[in-house]
Amino acid sequence: MNKSAKQLSLEHKLLKMLEGKTQQVAQIIFDDAEIQTIQEYANNVSIRRLGYNDHGPVHVRKATLNSMTMFKLLEDKGIKFSLEKEEIATVEDSRVGVLLASMLHDLGMTITRDKHELISLELAIPIVDRILQKVYTEEEIMKKVAVKSIALEGIFGHMATQKIHSLEAGLVMIGDGCDMEEGRARITTLLLNKPRVGDIHKYSASAVKKVMIIAGEEKPIRILVQMNQSVGLFQIEEVLITKIASSTIKPYIELYAQVRDDELLKYL
Repeated sequence: MNKSAKQLSLEHKLLKMLEGKTQQVAQIIFDDAEIQTIQEYANNVSIRRLGYNDHGPVHVRKATLNSMTMFKLLEDKGIKFSLEKEEIATVEDSRVGVLLASMLHDLGMTITRDKHELISLELAIPIVDRILQKVYTEEEIMKKVAVKSIALEGIFGHMATQKIHSLEAGLVMIGDGCDMEEGRARITTLLLNKPRVGDIHKYSASAVKKVMIIAGEEKPIRILVQMNQSVGLFQIEEVLITKIASSTIKPYIELYAQVRDDELLKYL
């Protein structure tokens, strides 16, 4: 498999921050030729055929890194995830579910943008099944069922078009929404020279320089979006806030924006 330097760097970061079954699942995904090929083809459809931004291997790894970072911040504050709170499984199982959903949430982009979260769900089911078969024993069937359900809920809900209920699925939604830095719109900007309806998404994403996910002061998670032009605020107000408002992790998030060296603008 031919992987870009950026993709390999993100995979290294993820493997370094993970352990146990979650690390094992991540390595299985990174070594899987079918998953890699599907993600590359999804990017072809998204960028070249439909004119959208990155929905390929780099994007899903960035989204996964975001989800895993927020997961750790909540865990460090003693926040119990849904599976642990319901005494169904452990925090490690929740982490596996979030990882799977984050890595597989955009498979449906191989077909279309419209309702791609529902198509992703269908395409992900056999892949999730064969991965969990390698990681969970027959005696862990309840955990396997719970992890699969969390993974599919995360995929199902990542666009904020469907109601979600678990804390785990809420992380997937926001992890995806936080991948809005300028690099995600770069290829589309190069390919499309003439302005068109909807280009505000492209130009606003190009204004976002960095998205930082760090420990908050009043809440466990702080998301800080740094940009070089105020047009980048569109990404926060029309994309990210919409997802946060629908997410089960909204009570745990502080959201700030900063244009160049201006004062921090607090949203949440």
